Amino acid sequence: MQLKDFDFDLPKPLIAQLPPKNRTDSRLLVAQSRIIDTKFNNIADFLQSGDLLVMNNTKVIPARLFGHKDSGGKVEIMIERLLDESQVLAMIRASRAPQIDSKITLENGETATILNKKDGFYTLEFATNSLLALLEDIGHIPLPPYIERADDEQDLDRYQTVYAQRDGAVAAPTAGLHFDNELLTSLQNQGINSAFVTLHVGAGTFQPVKTDNITDHIMHSECYDISQTTIDKINQTKANGGRIIAIGTTTVRVLESSIKNGKLIAQQSETDIFIYPSYQFQIVDGLITNFHLPKSSLLMLVSAFIGRERMMEIYQHAIKERYRFFSYGDAMLLDRI
Repeated sequence: MQLKDFDFDLPKPLIAQLPPKNRTDSRLLVAQSRIIDTKFNNIADFLQSGDLLVMNNTKVIPARLFGHKDSGGKVEIMIERLLDESQVLAMIRASRAPQIDSKITLENGETATILNKKDGFYTLEFATNSLLALLEDIGHIPLPPYIERADDEQDLDRYQTVYAQRDGAVAAPTAGLHFDNELLTSLQNQGINSAFVTLHVGAGTFQPVKTDNITDHIMHSECYDISQTTIDKINQTKANGGRIIAIGTTTVRVLESSIKNGKLIAQQSETDIFIYPSYQFQIVDGLITNFHLPKSSLLMLVSAFIGRERMMEIYQHAIKERYRFFSYGDAMLLDRI
């Protein structure tokens, strides 16, 4: 398929710049035999007792740092991945590319040394053995590039799911932002179960596909973890006739990456799985997701899940009805074709 098949015109005012007042205030588009427009706090009306919601419990780190080179030139560091307690993989923005073995002085006076550069990413070593503490001190929430404002106090809470547990993401698994603790408890009381996987979302999630033939696109790699406990819940749900509802495309990528010889395998690994139309899903029955960027791999995943023509119909409806798009935007509930 061609890249142009996944393009659409999106009015800029529909790109959400702020979260709604309350998490469950967002709108929900439900795509069944017909399109239903409702509120996210009505999600239980479209789920069934015995369904299993699988969520990504990664936690967004304050991955954006500011500093300067020895020359005085300003530098912005965008961490892509934590390597250990003192080293990271990162992108660097500066007027001139910094040299290998040079140092960057951060806002609090601490330093980071540039060890190497490969495929556009730098390996940095910080002069600390408590990198997460450093990030909590001077790091900024890495809001996506289409949110055209600086991060503020509300983003510390709202650009994070209420069930986030494991540090490592530099972008939120945004489908989960619509849930609050009260809604999760209510769903549990109605017999709708939950399980967790971890995929540390990288900045590459915002990169558009650039190859005209989409099959030539190479996906960024991300670390994930799926436990035997989660696999047991999935297998039991399917045995009982329940549905597996993935909360977000990152969860889909974990589940579909964890199949070996037709069975889910508990593992810690990396995935660069690229899901586009013609892909045959093996685990996921339903998907809760936000509205995605034109020409993005996420849009192609949704197209594989419900069909490209159906996807375009839904997106045109969403634009007509003025749904809010992208990270702080509204959500949709989709059943697999």
